[in-house]
Amino acid sequence: MGRVRTGVLISGRGSNMSALIEAAKNDAFPAEIVVVLANNIDAPGLNAAREAGVKNAGIISSSFPDRQSFDRVLDESLRTANVSLVCLAGYMQILSPWFVGRWLGKLINIHPSLLPAYRGLHTHRKAIADGARIHGCTTHFVTPELDAGPIIMQAAVAVAPSDTEASLAARVLEQEHVIYPRTLALVASGLARLKDGRCVLDGMGEPRGSIISPSI
Repeated sequence: MGRVRTGVLISGRGSNMSALIEAAKNDAFPAEIVVVLANNIDAPGLNAAREAGVKNAGIISSSFPDRQSFDRVLDESLRTANVSLVCLAGYMQILSPWFVGRWLGKLINIHPSLLPAYRGLHTHRKAIADGARIHGCTTHFVTPELDAGPIIMQAAVAVAPSDTEASLAARVLEQEHVIYPRTLALVASGLARLKDGRCVLDGMGEPRGSIISPSI
């Protein structure tokens, strides 16, 4: 059985994309990154993907009349590359319900908070403002509701009294680079899958929806 052909969607520098590409350099890794797509042609991550030998393309989303029109081009590009899994890695454009439905169970994301806390943007700023003691990141299956899909894996970090938004973000990002490759490996190998709206982790009993990997 061959490795699962995987596409990555980015909007910026693509540091999580690079972590996935690095993990997939190991022939024993169950997924291979075959294409990287961005919603703008100036995303720095496209150069990183190109240097790593991965096919990539940037598409200007503002040139399309609506999200679904753009998402149809994304979908066609992924299917042309014979992709079976899609990873969002700092992809900052909300996907249309049509696209999510096409890839449901085969579309994963990483979010910089311990979901369900702090959906959306500025998660580190919100955690500090709330006086949170624990913060972190979450991988999850993507569903039409923003940042609300079933959790696959989480990593926690302590929030220090001296933390700024930037310092907290840097420590969380380190953990993102750890759990996203692990998550992709789980999903690509079939050990984590979406079933009846929940994440099922094979060999771990009843569906619980998360693995906690603390770093505190």
